[in-house]
Amino acid sequence: MSFLPGTASLVKEIDKRLMVVLRDGRTLIGYLRSIDQFANLLLQDTIERIHVGGKYGDIPRGIFLVRGENMVLVGEIDEEKEAKCELQEVSVAEILEAQRDEQLAKEEQEKAKTKAKLKKGLPVNASDTYLDHDDVFS
Repeated sequence: MSFLPGTASLVKEIDKRLMVVLRDGRTLIGYLRSIDQFANLLLQDTIERIHVGGKYGDIPRGIFLVRGENMVLVGEIDEEKEAKCELQEVSVAEILEAQRDEQLAKEEQEKAKTKAKLKKGLPVNASDTYLDHDDVFS
């Protein structure tokens, strides 16, 4: 097996179904059609897969150009293992609602942590602050 340096090693993945995880946490699955020297990928028949708990939903995205600097992970999809997956596929509307509920729960949890830190006089990072100062002591 020979090793190709840099993005040239992706050449052998053209026309294969790949999963790409982006820096913002999104997961894309599509067929690799083209790459360039910056590891920019062109994916065809792309879906965005959203996971919440034991469920997932796929949102069709079509042709997708992914900038190389925005990728965290790229890997080939094993069709046999995907078919044996124990996750339950649900509708787009259902998975988006579950994702929204999960995000709201996380925000509430962060608010509670921030409020507790402020009450104890502990420092709070500006990025952790969800509350106005008046809300904490009311």
